[in-house]
Amino acid sequence: MNQKKLRLNSSMRWAGIVRFNMVFLALAGSLCATAQPLKREAREDSIFLHTVHTEALVRGHSYQDLRSLCKTVGHRLSGSPQAAMAVRWGQIVLAGYGFDTVYLQPVAVPHWERGTPEVCWMNTGNGAVEKLSVLALGGSPPTDGLLEADVVYLASLKALDNLPEGGLKGKIAFFDEAFDPAQRSTFRAYGACAAQRFEGSVRAAALGASGVVIRSLASGIDDHPHTGVMSTEGDLVPAAALSTLDANRLRDALQAGNVVLSLQLNCRTLIDAASFNVIAELWGDKGRASDVISFGGHLDSWDVGEGAHDDGAGVVHSIEALRLLKVLGYRPKHTLRCVLFMNEENGNFGGKTYARWVHERGERHVAALESDRGGFLPLGFDAVGTEAQVRWLQSMGPRFSGFGLHEFKKGYGGVDIGPLLEFYPEMLQLGLSINSQRYFDHHHAETDVFESVNQRELELGCAALASMVYLVDRRYAR
Repeated sequence: MNQKKLRLNSSMRWAGIVRFNMVFLALAGSLCATAQPLKREAREDSIFLHTVHTEALVRGHSYQDLRSLCKTVGHRLSGSPQAAMAVRWGQIVLAGYGFDTVYLQPVAVPHWERGTPEVCWMNTGNGAVEKLSVLALGGSPPTDGLLEADVVYLASLKALDNLPEGGLKGKIAFFDEAFDPAQRSTFRAYGACAAQRFEGSVRAAALGASGVVIRSLASGIDDHPHTGVMSTEGDLVPAAALSTLDANRLRDALQAGNVVLSLQLNCRTLIDAASFNVIAELWGDKGRASDVISFGGHLDSWDVGEGAHDDGAGVVHSIEALRLLKVLGYRPKHTLRCVLFMNEENGNFGGKTYARWVHERGERHVAALESDRGGFLPLGFDAVGTEAQVRWLQSMGPRFSGFGLHEFKKGYGGVDIGPLLEFYPEMLQLGLSINSQRYFDHHHAETDVFESVNQRELELGCAALASMVYLVDRRYAR
């Protein structure tokens, strides 16, 4: 009896082992069957990405296109003749590449003009007079002649809360918040002190100030002031940015005693102007009815420098990405739409108009990508989306092995594509991430010129964007 039980138990154990092995082998076979296409896809993608990078670096057009935009058109403030010429430039360049369609989308944009060059002097208590380098902030009202007033030092916008009643009455507020040097990301450092530029005039006006000057939002210490947009919602006083070098000089002078600033701005705001987004497309496998992937940069810039990094680089990144895919014979599943947005700098009416337009057309929008962080060395992509969408982006990371891109994370997409989320909250948005350490040397300053852009870094950015557009089109599934 015991021997029978032993033989029976032994037989059951072996039967269990056999069943386990059969299940394991079936599962392993299934996993292998799944893994083989994945390996094949990854291999195909790696080959294509290599081809994209070679084409961009050996036969690329981006550097010459950027030279043309910067040197032929120049800076491109919304509403200006240069902005109008930039629209024509974009239409001509895109049409020359033979895409399936190129067209203009009307956009009404703000029209603010700087006027004659700003002037500013610092008058110290010992009778010394020193000239300071300033730029009016975008949207600032004029001073209506020479504005002269005592200066009140404010280490940040929050310092307004500690002022005694009437402490700014008739005075010029000086906001002196600098970039935090401990921040590895200069974009985070910028964001931490940007409120002094955007809200300073409105907040100071409410407390009776006669004017505002701010430390330029810049990472370095130099004599180049940086302009930028300020809020125009509410009462305003004239507002200007000092170079970081002169902000230090003014701070030191105030520590020694009373300082009077003499400031003259001759700005003016005109009625809104007619302008355009410039759009080019490669149609998907359903022609005009295909779902859409948008990508782009903004065509406008501030009216100093040449807008090379901000955002001429993003413009040519986007044009070149579409050109690379076309010249390599790639046939997309979705319609690939390159958008050169107008008016990101002082209103984002290009982005807002585009988002409403695609929604009203009833388009299915899969994803949007943006390049607006300069023409420096690309590092990877940021994702705006769900955890599953971020994981998808990260799963594409190994495809870029050998191309120097390694940062694939949750982050920020871009100002121009942001309004699409109102109508397509489920969509994936990606922002091209670059090495930002030198970006704020040039941002909104006279130093943002073509010569500050490195050709190879610019071309690598084009290849990175083209590669990600390809991967989104081919591998991303909602």
